[in-house]
Amino acid sequence: MEPRNNPNPASGDDTEIVSRRIERLSLHLNPIPRTLPDGDRQIGMATCARPKLEVDTGKLSGYMRGPHRDVQEKVFEYFESRPELQTPLEISKNDHRELCWRQLVGLVREAGIKPFRYVADDPAKYFAILEAIGSVDMSLGIKMGVQYSFPLYICYVVCSLWGGSVINLGTQKHKDKYFDGIDNLDYPGCFAMTELHHGSNVQALQTTATFDPITDEFIINTPNDGAIKWWIGNAAVHGKFASVFARLMLPSHDPKAVSDMGVHAFIVPIRHLDTHETLPGVEIHDCGQKVGLNGVDNGALRFNSVRIPRDNLLNRFGDVSRDGKYTSSLPTVNKRFAATLGELVGGRVGLAYSSVAVLKLAGTIAIRYSLLRQQFGPPSKPEVSILDYQSHQHKLMPMLASTYAFHFATSYLVEKYAEMKRTHDEQLVGDVHALSAGLKAYVTSYTARSLNVCRESCGGHGYAAVNRFGTLRNDHDIFQTFEGDNTVLLQQVAGDLLKRYQEKFQGGALTVTWNYLRESMNSYLSQPNPVTARWEGEDHLRDPKFQLDAFRYRTSRLLQSVAVRLRKHSTTLGGFGAWNRCLNHLLTLAESHIETVILAKFIEAVQNCPDPSARSALKLVCDLYALDRIWNDIGTYRNVDYVAPNKAKAIHKLAEYLSFQVRNVARELVDAFDLPDNVTRAPIAMQSGAYSQYTNYVGF
Repeated sequence: MEPRNNPNPASGDDTEIVSRRIERLSLHLNPIPRTLPDGDRQIGMATCARPKLEVDTGKLSGYMRGPHRDVQEKVFEYFESRPELQTPLEISKNDHRELCWRQLVGLVREAGIKPFRYVADDPAKYFAILEAIGSVDMSLGIKMGVQYSFPLYICYVVCSLWGGSVINLGTQKHKDKYFDGIDNLDYPGCFAMTELHHGSNVQALQTTATFDPITDEFIINTPNDGAIKWWIGNAAVHGKFASVFARLMLPSHDPKAVSDMGVHAFIVPIRHLDTHETLPGVEIHDCGQKVGLNGVDNGALRFNSVRIPRDNLLNRFGDVSRDGKYTSSLPTVNKRFAATLGELVGGRVGLAYSSVAVLKLAGTIAIRYSLLRQQFGPPSKPEVSILDYQSHQHKLMPMLASTYAFHFATSYLVEKYAEMKRTHDEQLVGDVHALSAGLKAYVTSYTARSLNVCRESCGGHGYAAVNRFGTLRNDHDIFQTFEGDNTVLLQQVAGDLLKRYQEKFQGGALTVTWNYLRESMNSYLSQPNPVTARWEGEDHLRDPKFQLDAFRYRTSRLLQSVAVRLRKHSTTLGGFGAWNRCLNHLLTLAESHIETVILAKFIEAVQNCPDPSARSALKLVCDLYALDRIWNDIGTYRNVDYVAPNKAKAIHKLAEYLSFQVRNVARELVDAFDLPDNVTRAPIAMQSGAYSQYTNYVGF
């Protein structure tokens, strides 16, 4: 039988087939070392010197940026034409807030870029605008999201959004009344969900909205200090409305009691439209200076018997009639809550997508500088670029490969989100919910670590504020916390995986993202083939099937083993105790699954690329991403004999060599991100005259 994973199926007559198999098996069991051109190291695979890839940067960039490139360039061109609106390096909190508002007003009213129109109709275009604006100033990107975007629920900081809640949680009457005012910035608002004592546990929010049938109004109250709405973006200075999440309370037959219908959203005016004065019963305070994103005016809100019309209930999933009767198409509090949060998943999509934009920007600065900066070299020879050093390649090239991988994975997520909004398919809703949670957690954590790597890779010049790493790092840092702490989100992914695992054995269907688990139960968990485990040829290691099988095998083993552990511990510790006992295992499972999805989408993107030179470059980068990840977790594969020692060594050496190959086209790869100098704005990353611009900045 042909061994599984054979990268070169035999052809020709039977004798030739048998001879080739015997020869190949002999080579696998007794590999012949091949010597690299420099003669100073050996590698057990057929790697040889090869010419540098010729990459058509324009075609690669066109494939990367897709159909919404024009609107991004319109954003860049607007800010290049308005230097007074570009954020200076040193700016006070209050000045930054006012500048951020002027930037947003300029985009909407002068440049004619109105993102709100794309929130429901063309989410991909909205996210493209968000990416471009965030590259100009991350505070501006968040400010735009606060006003227009998909709500980012479970938010500890900043990204509490207004316009998307009206569209997604309200009905036609709300759209008719508020859409134009939100769109043209006449109705600036905020999204008041998070409370001082509750972030992730939204069902435990304490703010109340009690219906008064006599006046046909809801009364909004903050019952205690723990219920103060906290970190509400746009509240401290500019907001005039708030989407307030509160418990909907209805009078009951007992005059001393009320019926709690669960958490709902309400439109609450907080400032006068003309005078901008705070309205009666509303108390607003400034959350003050933050670690980053100080262009966003985060505030705290307290409500004391604030009355609003009954129509201000965002009533898509539950309504109250004039006589105080509650109606809903969903029968329980939990189902209504799940439906409400399901409509808010777009925030995670936006965070994951925006985090990749930050990684592109930081990587562009670090790699361009590393190509420019020369340091040491052979005796009596010119100094060499610091990116020629293997240690520097080890830092930056896998990161560059990951950036490409994340780009295609988050682009896929945007596509699935748009499809979900269009079709309202229930299976797709669950799929996007889990995938967005996992990608948001994984990508933002990776970007946060990489920002430090980029800073360190640029030495002392990376420490200069003008070269932006400090600002990028501080502004992005909160991405790991809002929209749900990353650890919490990874637990959601693990929980969904376990649910799918259980459904598999009960005959349930698996949605698109999880299809490989069906096969994994039959093949990925079978005993590793001792012959396959030793294959170390480059063709085999760069075969997408081997790479994807390895990722899927790891996830399948983690899923099966944690399911067994949870069953074991639940008998003595109960469900919560068992989960906590296995928590690190569950987080590793979630990360492994997300890496698997990322690789699968990257492989698809390589195969679908129409230009041969761009496709070759993407294949190189994809192979580095896959093999670097396998090597980073090589202990897992070795422990179960999925990879023999000789194969592990070959994976390591090939990953190092691929880093060298990627280094040779690193300039073209970052140029394909198509970030002009007026967007990168770091002197050390300028495509020409970098040092002269740097010295000019300090006054020479």
